[in-house]
Amino acid sequence: YWPPQFVIMKGDTLEPLKIKATRGMTVDEQEYHPEPRVAAIVASHAKPEFVVNVKETGKILMVNYKDLDNLQITEIGAARFLHDGGWDSTKRYFLVAANQSNKIAVVDSKEGELQKLIDVGKIPHPGRGANFRDPKFGPVWATGHLGDESISLIGTDPQKHKADAWKVVRTLKGQGGGNLFIKTHPKSSHLYVDTPLNPDPKISQSVAVFDIKDLSKPFKVLPIAEWSGIKEGPRRVVQPEFNRAGDEVWFSVWNGKEQNRRS
Repeated sequence: YWPPQFVIMKGDTLEPLKIKATRGMTVDEQEYHPEPRVAAIVASHAKPEFVVNVKETGKILMVNYKDLDNLQITEIGAARFLHDGGWDSTKRYFLVAANQSNKIAVVDSKEGELQKLIDVGKIPHPGRGANFRDPKFGPVWATGHLGDESISLIGTDPQKHKADAWKVVRTLKGQGGGNLFIKTHPKSSHLYVDTPLNPDPKISQSVAVFDIKDLSKPFKVLPIAEWSGIKEGPRRVVQPEFNRAGDEVWFSVWNGKEQNRRS
């Protein structure tokens, strides 16, 4: 996070080629911020661009690295406290959480413009988010939240599901707040939601699993910490990750440095 800048480097040697400061005015009050941190950086699938999210100013920078001597940066005003996010299923739209603003910003990477600011639950924390097909609303992107138990499903298909695009089409209720990562896989019919920062050990040590083919069903709880064989410590279960085939999902079990940990 420090210093407040981003660096364009040569890919094979990591030689710094261009350094750009992120100091500037906030998107809402137009106040100068001396130390805005850089959060998520992702590469565009459409252009030679990086999508750079600046946390405190609430600005998304589309950095075209084709000509570094004549560097072109498109500045998109979104919402303050940008953090992390991921692509929709088409890889055209980038959805990023403005967590303390309780919003998701949607950027059209093809046109280089803000598509929508969407109100969601309290302190969204999607990681990369989760893409899947809702049985009723079509393609959606999902995020959980640090501040409440809600899981927001946002419609992402402006072509075939225009009426449902870029809005929360469904809200699921998970185990509780404290979510960090949410994950599914194209070959899986399950949505996994962790809650490692929940104060209740029963919740932080387990994960909720939804059936994405029938979201009316209650979620199932998997006691991952118990299954890990680790007997002591907080045993916070975090970050579901599928293998490439999509037939296994892996978790990490967090513990203190004096205690056992396992993935």
